[in-house]
Amino acid sequence: MARLAAIDIGSNAIRLRVVDVDPPLLTDDGPRFYPFRDVLVDRAPVRLGHDVFTKGRLENGVIGAACEALKRFRAAMDAAKVERYRAVATSAAREAQNGDLFVERAERESRVHVEIIEGVEEARLVQLAVVERIPMSQRRSLLVDIGGGSTELTLLEGRLPVYSRSLPVGTVRLLEAFLEGRGPIDMGHRKLLEEYVDRVCADAFREIEDASDGPVDVVIGTGGNIETLADLCPMPIAFPEGRAIEVRAMRRLLDDLSAKSVDERVIAYGLRPDRADTIVPAATVLCRVAEAFGRESITAPGVGLKEGVLVDLARQHFVPRDFGGEAAAVSEACLRLGRRYHFDEAHGMLVARFATRLFDELSARHRMSPRDRILLHAASLLHDVGDFVRYEGHHKHSYYLIVHADLMGLSPAEREIVANVARYHRKSPPQLDHENFRALSREDRAKVKAMAAILRVADALDREHRAKVAGVSGRIEGDTLVLELSGTEDRSLEEWTVAAKCGMLKDALGLDVRIVDAATGASRTPTTVPPASRKTPIPTPRS
Repeated sequence: MARLAAIDIGSNAIRLRVVDVDPPLLTDDGPRFYPFRDVLVDRAPVRLGHDVFTKGRLENGVIGAACEALKRFRAAMDAAKVERYRAVATSAAREAQNGDLFVERAERESRVHVEIIEGVEEARLVQLAVVERIPMSQRRSLLVDIGGGSTELTLLEGRLPVYSRSLPVGTVRLLEAFLEGRGPIDMGHRKLLEEYVDRVCADAFREIEDASDGPVDVVIGTGGNIETLADLCPMPIAFPEGRAIEVRAMRRLLDDLSAKSVDERVIAYGLRPDRADTIVPAATVLCRVAEAFGRESITAPGVGLKEGVLVDLARQHFVPRDFGGEAAAVSEACLRLGRRYHFDEAHGMLVARFATRLFDELSARHRMSPRDRILLHAASLLHDVGDFVRYEGHHKHSYYLIVHADLMGLSPAEREIVANVARYHRKSPPQLDHENFRALSREDRAKVKAMAAILRVADALDREHRAKVAGVSGRIEGDTLVLELSGTEDRSLEEWTVAAKCGMLKDALGLDVRIVDAATGASRTPTTVPPASRKTPIPTPRS
């Protein structure tokens, strides 16, 4: 058994859940931990998003109140002898100009390490909670997690995510922007709110339809407001997944809530004051989602971000790390991004295969981890994605597209590494006067140099994007990397390009390169000038 804790620092409140978790049950769908046994549940009504979404900053008083709540949570975790915890902060903290100050004060005053997570990580954690709670079939499921600052949309095919996006339509954000005061809401303000939600969500709704092979079979809602709506608008029939919201009843409820003041909602429906105001924007978002996908019910499994954090902690505690599963998830996210920008998928896959093969065979020299191998694979898949913007300088465009992408399974720091490795697959090597490279830690700069050096060699082996090199293996002899190549006879341009681009390998890992033919064992080390025997002009290199 393990005692674990999750702290969810949202835009509307801060929540703690401490649970006891037994070793997992092994099922056909993998290890399962549900249900948890509660040890302690606590909540602090600190609304971090109150000023962030209008002024861009966390006020000192709000930071102080949050730190006091975290100090109380820290004492409770210590008294409960919690073995592992994770405290995550969402949109209010990540959008605040002084979010780093909040993290620093929380660490110093409360002894709680706070991690500000991105929307894509928030969506991943919610997905973990839902998949743990509901046995997922091969249906297409749309997860809708409505928070105070953002709404996360995740499309699942069975248990696998095929699309995820974070949208700035959280309840506190909408409340601050469109619903001033605590009185009833007139039709003008309701219409304005609906039009804004529709406009922000329109692209995501189209992308979900494009990413799905058919209609969405079920919409699953998570978040505190969803649970309240499930209490107030329950489906009259039982669902195998648990409770569900009847959309028709929710629309009627929305009309009634809008006609009442916040104080009247508290009395009429027994709501907390900090739920009575946010429930109107939450119901508005959920109604628009239901209408867009033609659903008359919304499943409400009763889990959310805290539960996803706990599932993640339980897996780390009990289950050996599955690098293969992590690699597959990151690879799928990269392929989705690449296809969005119409990249050369065959070339990316081949270069990624070459790069990871060389990574494995150079492990004694670079001493990087299995997780770093996943990052190199991701950078190799996406190194040419910047072609979508423009071929000239496409390595820089690749950096920009990757660093600003929602790649589920990568942390922001890892995404920076992937983007930098792709950035340096061609042209000048990494330099400290490059802002993107200088911003990395010393350890990460060393990784980028080594991985980009490997990527340059792997990319050179498919110089013409024609798969003339079919296979590569390497071995280290002294200070030389011996590459054994197989494939077509006419691969002299690829071999010349290896020689032209292997200088970074010498700088990063201290290795020269020698090429031999895998079939004959004969050395084919090229000169440093293009082969003169070619009868056709050398094409402008793509990479």
